[in-house]
Amino acid sequence: MVSSSHEAMHRIFQDHPTLFSRVAEALGIRLPPPVAVEVLPNDVTETDPIERRIDTLLRIETRHDGPFLLAIEAQRKKDPEKPVSWAHYLAYLGSKYRLPPLLLVICQDRSTAEWAARPEPIGFGSWPSLTARPIVAGPHNMPVITEPDQVREDLALAALSAIVHGTSPDIEGMLKAMSTALMAEPETVGIPFVELIFRGLGRLPAAEIWSAMVAVDLDSYQSDFMKKALAKVRAEGLALGHTEGLAQARAEVQAESQIRQAAKDVLAVLAKRGIDVPQEAREHITNCADPETLHTWLLRAATATSLDEVID
Repeated sequence: MVSSSHEAMHRIFQDHPTLFSRVAEALGIRLPPPVAVEVLPNDVTETDPIERRIDTLLRIETRHDGPFLLAIEAQRKKDPEKPVSWAHYLAYLGSKYRLPPLLLVICQDRSTAEWAARPEPIGFGSWPSLTARPIVAGPHNMPVITEPDQVREDLALAALSAIVHGTSPDIEGMLKAMSTALMAEPETVGIPFVELIFRGLGRLPAAEIWSAMVAVDLDSYQSDFMKKALAKVRAEGLALGHTEGLAQARAEVQAESQIRQAAKDVLAVLAKRGIDVPQEAREHITNCADPETLHTWLLRAATATSLDEVID
């Protein structure tokens, strides 16, 4: 039940609509004086449902500070309507779940990321009543991961970073590292990341590079989605005249794949013949990038009796 004090505190503004300007003056808030005031209906119940959806919402527990909510939004371009929506999300979530909400916005270009990170106060004049201040992840602050070992440390972070850096000059190196790391992962782990990155890159030119890489490295276990998606990207690449670049990327990836396989063959033959390969020598073989040297080692491994006879 609404108390009389509650009623009085807001009802006086209905009876004296210009009162707010004097209250603001008393509080030291500079606002232009009103020239007209209209009392509007105070019912804000929605008779027609308005669909509002957060891209992803997580409830995260912490050890010492209790749970909180994390709303995640993917933002591909600037949208002047978004700050109001974000403020609505945060206020609604805080009211519904009675938990502190945070907003994380993911962007693929620096301009959008800087726009999203700028607090947009909601209010009038010099007094912000509400400000949505999201955490923003974009190419300006996400790590550039170009080493397979670093990718293996956190596949999810590396995949998100590759998607965020889709237009970065470092993207080819990042995708190569990702592809190399996924080669060592089981199919149930590799395929979801392959598809996730492919979806994330969308129609960016980097999608063509990624398609060339996975077409070679992961062809043996592509899912139906990947087969269709790769076919579509290749068709679009042909239509746009990107065949030369796509062929070059595919050739480079295929050459690297053959080199990796040759190194594996050398180690496999040595193991089959019972020749011990210390870790330092194993790394030397694995890191060799010369196909002729690897071919020579493979021939020697077939008849050698010691590792020294293989690697001179």
